[in-house]
Amino acid sequence: MSRKKLTVYDFLKCKGKRQLSIMFVHNVEEARAAEEAGIDMICTAHDAPQFGVYTTFEDLGRIRAAAPSCFMQAGAVVPCASEVEALKLCHNYLEIGADCVYGGNWSCKWIRALRDASIPINSHVGLIPAKATWIGGYRAIGKTAEEAIGVLRHALELQEAGVIGVEMEVVPPPIAAYITQKVDILTLSMGSGSGCDGQYLFANDILGYTDGKIPRHARVYRDFNKEYARLQEERTKAFKEFHNDVVNKKFDDPKITVGIEDREYEKFINLAEKL
Repeated sequence: MSRKKLTVYDFLKCKGKRQLSIMFVHNVEEARAAEEAGIDMICTAHDAPQFGVYTTFEDLGRIRAAAPSCFMQAGAVVPCASEVEALKLCHNYLEIGADCVYGGNWSCKWIRALRDASIPINSHVGLIPAKATWIGGYRAIGKTAEEAIGVLRHALELQEAGVIGVEMEVVPPPIAAYITQKVDILTLSMGSGSGCDGQYLFANDILGYTDGKIPRHARVYRDFNKEYARLQEERTKAFKEFHNDVVNKKFDDPKITVGIEDREYEKFINLAEKL
């Protein structure tokens, strides 16, 4: 059954009414599965192999086509150097069908300018990976009253600047739930509990094929690493069998070749011997 794709208006109207499922996807196959599974929102990035993202900008259009009814966020890992660059980048994403843009590292000044240009932006509070060096590494944020107030202030600042939502990463659930009630924008939890407006996981964590350590806040639903290992073993076996068939000249099988009548073959030989 087809469903109506969320507009930004619909996205904002979900606050307080129902939880949203949000998933980062890496390719068309994951996007198609998200569409079929009824995932509300997919997130994408491109050209960031250092983070396991091998998607190109051109791939984003194919991902959009594979999940037409999912609300789609697009973003770039490489930082913009100016407000104008950010604006151009946003228009590139919107032109391929993205519904909003991730601007987790952008200042409130930039976000205000983008909102004035009617660009829907999601930002980031709590543990912001790109700013980990400023907080002493990858750690929970908000375990003290002072830090928790800082997260609330940041969310309110971003709301005032014009974002439509924030990823709230590794904030204690009671703090995240309070902030969610305090703000009008959507809060998308990454390890911050069910008191937020939605839950955000990466497809590679869900499917169990993450390289290295799986984040504490992730939840694994399948073991694709085991399946990929099995497939690689089967792939190697198939290649060996092919190689052996080549060596042993097993490619005269009538199932994979065409025949010739005996008389036509004899005519061929007679003609060939006259050359």
